[in-house]
Amino acid sequence: MDKKITIVGAGPGDPELITLKGKKAIENADILIYAGSLVNREVLNYNKKNAKIYNSATMDLGEIIKVIVDGVENGLNVVRVHTGDPSIYGAIKEQIDELKKYNIDVDIIPGVTSLFAATSSLKTELTLPEVSQTIIITRPEGRTPKPKKEKIKDLAKHQATMAIYLGAGMIDKVVNDLIEGGYNDNTAVAVVYHASWKDEKIIRGTLKDISNKVKDEGIKKTALIIVGDVLNPKYYEYSKLYDKNFETEYRKIKTND
Repeated sequence: MDKKITIVGAGPGDPELITLKGKKAIENADILIYAGSLVNREVLNYNKKNAKIYNSATMDLGEIIKVIVDGVENGLNVVRVHTGDPSIYGAIKEQIDELKKYNIDVDIIPGVTSLFAATSSLKTELTLPEVSQTIIITRPEGRTPKPKKEKIKDLAKHQATMAIYLGAGMIDKVVNDLIEGGYNDNTAVAVVYHASWKDEKIIRGTLKDISNKVKDEGIKKTALIIVGDVLNPKYYEYSKLYDKNFETEYRKIKTND
């Protein structure tokens, strides 16, 4: 029998923002290891097997791997639950590599990221014709280093829509880097705290005033910073997708005979 575990992206917070496949995996788990500092524990309530639950926020990598290996070796169904989508700042690569040493494979079930939950709450589109067709997802440098060529100041030169994770606690530095990189200080910004959670907060402003607004709200973590003219476009072109004068493979231009 193949030795395998499942990694589930649990979504941004709202327990209903989980895929059907992710929910099914949690339902059938014998062991659940969840990122307790970020994952809404309510998603674990889908479990139907009285699974043994571990909060990985209190564990190091070696302890997590030991729980997984012991579970798999005993024929148990182990599910690792990550916040949002595990491919973004999920630290799954190191877990996968460690599990390979024990010939344990992984299935990964994607999830809804906090970025998409945030834009849903903002009722906005990250890509608008003639405004921005590029999204840069990044984070400021903290205890985890970044490659020198990926500094926020350098990325800001593109003037694209930017989504900045893990930056609320250093909002002043983030704003300064964005402005120094080339964004106008009147560029629209939104900071979404706990996107999709019941205590979600949305702070809107510009690069000129967003720092004070965020600090006034006492927000220092679990918030996403979204920057760009797409948040408050002065002008944009309607897309060609539904333009009656634009022919596609599925729709011909209608003519009046």
